[in-house]
Amino acid sequence: MSALSLVLLLLGASVLAVVIFRRFNLPPVLGYLLVGSIIGPHALNLMHDVHRAEYLAEFGVVFLMFSIGLEFSLAKLYAMKRIVFGLGLLQVVITMAVITAIATLFGIRWQLGIALGGVLAMSSTAVISKLLAERLQLDSPHGREILGVLLFQDLAVVPLLVLIPSLTQPPEKLAVLLGVAVLKAIVVLSVILVFGQKLMRKWFHFVARAKSSEVFVLNVLLITLGLATLTQLAGLSLALGAFVAGMLISETEYRLQVEEDIKPFRDVLMGLFFVTIGVKLDLHILVGLWWQVLLTLLALLAVKALIVGMLSWRLGATPGNAIRSALWLCAGGEFGFVLLGEIARMPKTVEQVILTALVLSMLLAPFIVQYSEKLVVRFVASEWLLRSMQLTQIAAQSMGTEKHAIICGFGRNGQYLARFLNQENIGYIALDLDPDRVREAAAAGETVVFGDASRKEALIAAGLMRASVVIIAMSDTPLAEKVLHHVNALRPDLPVVVRATDERDLERLEKAGAAEVVPESLEASLMLASHALILVGIPVNRVLKRIRQTRSERYRLMRGFFHGLSDREDDEDSQPRLHSVWLTPGAAAIGKTLAELNLARFGCEVSAIRRRGIRAVEPAPETRLDAGDVVVLLGEPEAVSAAEEKLLRK
Repeated sequence: MSALSLVLLLLGASVLAVVIFRRFNLPPVLGYLLVGSIIGPHALNLMHDVHRAEYLAEFGVVFLMFSIGLEFSLAKLYAMKRIVFGLGLLQVVITMAVITAIATLFGIRWQLGIALGGVLAMSSTAVISKLLAERLQLDSPHGREILGVLLFQDLAVVPLLVLIPSLTQPPEKLAVLLGVAVLKAIVVLSVILVFGQKLMRKWFHFVARAKSSEVFVLNVLLITLGLATLTQLAGLSLALGAFVAGMLISETEYRLQVEEDIKPFRDVLMGLFFVTIGVKLDLHILVGLWWQVLLTLLALLAVKALIVGMLSWRLGATPGNAIRSALWLCAGGEFGFVLLGEIARMPKTVEQVILTALVLSMLLAPFIVQYSEKLVVRFVASEWLLRSMQLTQIAAQSMGTEKHAIICGFGRNGQYLARFLNQENIGYIALDLDPDRVREAAAAGETVVFGDASRKEALIAAGLMRASVVIIAMSDTPLAEKVLHHVNALRPDLPVVVRATDERDLERLEKAGAAEVVPESLEASLMLASHALILVGIPVNRVLKRIRQTRSERYRLMRGFFHGLSDREDDEDSQPRLHSVWLTPGAAAIGKTLAELNLARFGCEVSAIRRRGIRAVEPAPETRLDAGDVVVLLGEPEAVSAAEEKLLRK
C-alpha cells in the first residue's frame, strides 16, 4: 500500500467514525480506536503496513506533549500546589505501587508491573475536562481537585517517558541504564532551558518581523520537531523534547498564537496515533481472555476510585466530594496509550488485556460521571444535609423579595445586569457555582448565593413562584434548556430571557420557551456598526434610528412604541406603533378568540393582553377575550386604527 493510499484510508475511516461518535456524544478517541481495530490486520486487514502508520502517528504524541508543555505554567502550579503535589503526587505514586504489587502476585515481573502502574495511573484529561466544562463544575470543590490531579498526571508523563524504556532492560543493567537516562535528561534539559529561554524570545521576534503566517507556522514546526530530534539523539524520547519546546514557548508572548496554529496538526496526528493503538487490538485473542479483561477493568476502576477517594477524604475533602473525585478519575486516559507504546518486550496477552481494559474504561467514563451525583446522594447521608443548608440559605436570601429577578450566573454579564437592576430599584437574587465569587460578592452586599440554577429545588428556593422574570446570564444552551424546562413546569407565565453566544441556538431556545434570546454576536455587531458609522460622519440620530430599527426587527419584545405628543412626526414611520385598546362592556370582540378576529388581515397583530393586572406577552390564537381586557396592538397607524374598530364596533 502506498503512503497516499494509507493516509486516505486512515482519514476516510476516521472521519466516518468520529462523526458517528460525536452524534452519540461519545469521545472521538473511542472512534479512532474502533477504526484501528476494524481496519487492522486482526479484522478486515486493510492496513498492511502498520509500521509506516505508527511512524506517522508518533508525531501525534510529539504534538500532544508540545501542547502540554505550552499550557505549563509555574503560576498555575503554585496556585494549585496543595492539590497538584499533594493529592496528584500521592495518587500517581500509590496507584503505581498498588498495581505493581498486584502484577507481581499474578507472576508479572516487577519492572513490567511498575510500567503498567504508570500506564493505568493516568486519567483522560481531554474527556474529563470537557465533561467538567459541560456541567459547569470547573470551579466546584471536586472540579478543582480533579483538575489538580490531571495536571500532575500530565507532568508525570515526562519522567515516566524516561523511566519506562529503562525498566525493560535486564535487572543487572537496570540501575546503570536508569542512572544514565536520568543524567542525560538532566544535562539535556538543563542546556535547553538555560540557553533556550534567552534564544527563544529573540528567535520568535526575528520570525514575527516577516509578518507571514506561513513562516510563523513553519517556525513552530521547526522548533517542535527540532527539539524533539535533539532529545532523541541524546537517547531520550521525541515526546520529551516536544514538551520542553512547548514549555519554552509558553514563557513568550506568542503562546496563544502558537497554540492556535499547532492545534490542527495535533488533533489530526493524535487521531492517527489512536488509530494505530486500535490496530493492536486482536479480537481473536480477546475472545478467550474476556474474563481477564473484565477482571482487569473492574480492578482498575475499583483500585483507582478507592485510592483517590481515600486520599481526597484524608486531605480534607467532604465525603461527597471525595466520592465525586474518585468516580471522575477512576477510568484510564489517553496518556496510558502513549506510555503503553513505550513498553518493549511485553507479553502479547498482557498487552491485549491492558489495552482493552483502557479502551473500555474510557468508554464507561461518561456514564460513570453521569450517575456520580446519584451515587453520592445515595451513599453519603451528609449530602442531604449540605443540600438542605444550601437551599435554606437561598430561601433566606429570597424570602423578603417579591416581583424580583432571578439571575442564573453571576459572571461579568450577571454582575453588569445586577447593577442596572439596582439603579432601577428592582430586587434580584443571583445563583452561581463559583464559591470564591459568591463569597466576595456576598461580602460586598450583592444578593448572590451558591446554587445550581439547573436544579428545580434551587429555583424554587430563589423565589421562582414570586419572581417577575428569570434571566440566564450564561451562554450555555444545555443549562438554559434545563432552566426553561423547570420554569415551564412551575411558572409557564413567567418570562425567561436567555443569553446566547450567537444565533445558532435561537430557534432551539425559543421552542424551549424563552421569551427572548439575546445573541452576543448581534449586539457586538450593532455596537461596532454604530461607532463605525459615527466615525465616518453619519449623524448620530440616523445611527440611533438604524440601530433601533435593527433591534426592533430582531427582538420581539422591542418591537413598536407607544406614540405620544412629544414624538416627532418624522419618527412615526420608523417602526410599528403600539396602541392599547380597552374592551368596555358591549365591545364587539368580547367572547371571541384572536383566531376568529383575524386581525392579521389588517396588517396588525396582538402584542400582549392585560387581564386583571396580569400581562400576557404574545398570547395564543385560541385566547378568548373578556370584558375589561386591555389589548395591545402592534402595527402601522392605519392598520392599528382598523384593528381597533374591529375590536370595539359590532
